[in-house]
Amino acid sequence: MGDTTKQSLPADFAYSLRKVTEMAACAAAEWIGRGEKECGDGAAVAAMRTMLNQLPIDGRIVIGEGEKDEAPMLFNGEHVGTGGPALDIAVDPVEGTTYLAKGLTNAMATIAVAPRGTMFDPGPAFYMRKFAATHAASDKVDPTAPTREILTELARALEKPVEQLKIYVLEKPRHRRLVREINETGARTVLYPAGDVAGAIMAALPESDIDALLGTGGTPEGLLTACAIQALGGTFLGKLDPQLHTEKKAVDEAGLDINHWMGLDQLVHANQVVFCATGITSGLLFDGVEETRNHFRTQTLMLSGQTQERQLLTSWLPRQEVDTLINASEPYGAPVKSLGRG
Repeated sequence: MGDTTKQSLPADFAYSLRKVTEMAACAAAEWIGRGEKECGDGAAVAAMRTMLNQLPIDGRIVIGEGEKDEAPMLFNGEHVGTGGPALDIAVDPVEGTTYLAKGLTNAMATIAVAPRGTMFDPGPAFYMRKFAATHAASDKVDPTAPTREILTELARALEKPVEQLKIYVLEKPRHRRLVREINETGARTVLYPAGDVAGAIMAALPESDIDALLGTGGTPEGLLTACAIQALGGTFLGKLDPQLHTEKKAVDEAGLDINHWMGLDQLVHANQVVFCATGITSGLLFDGVEETRNHFRTQTLMLSGQTQERQLLTSWLPRQEVDTLINASEPYGAPVKSLGRG
């Protein structure tokens, strides 16, 4: 069979990978606005795993639903696929579970793959401090500097006044001081309660009206973002930022450095990265899932580091095929309430 660690992905692999997030998004869409985020997440996890196990890859989950004793599917270290190129995989079957449960914007299904051994393994680290922007800001901004200095450096790199900057920040209590400091410079904040993958990708797109993302969010989302921005050619920096004593203790015991800012070359040191995200609810990047009598309409962002292509694909998926696959997916953990598909 040969050494699978050295097999290359086909140039059009994004088209195969997008089926994984499309199916997860369709499965989760049944739970939009129903107030049961665990059911929506469980449906997406089961559908995503089913599709991953149909791909001709030797995949290893690096960022998944948790440790093996915490998650029955897509747990960290699980192997998926039928055999082929050896890959590291990061997944978030529902990025924004609360958004999904409440019927709010920006819920999406996401996945990223890279050659085996190239993704940073954060171990027990749940939170990461992040900075994202376009390539123009690369090596121009010191993330350890005070907020005012960061924005001054960013404005100089982007060749625009500080007052015209728009900074994406998660609307969390831990960011009250950061938001105040941003506003004191005259810059604007764009606040969302979740969804920093979307915010970081928007910040990395030169044509976007979001200039940067700042603040602390989930580490899994940080790794997915790093893969996306590696493919886009933008700027991303991350530093582990434990928020609880128990997390800090676990990170210390794992020997991880919480003071070092990591660049893309440390978070995912490969250009052969593929990222896909499919909207569940409509948001900043794309439309959410729309259902008709005969089809599911989806929109998926596909990014390829190998080809440097960025594509937004609208698909009309035959409803009967989607329902059949989702109904055949192995339930996630305890049986998930069914809404009677098909």
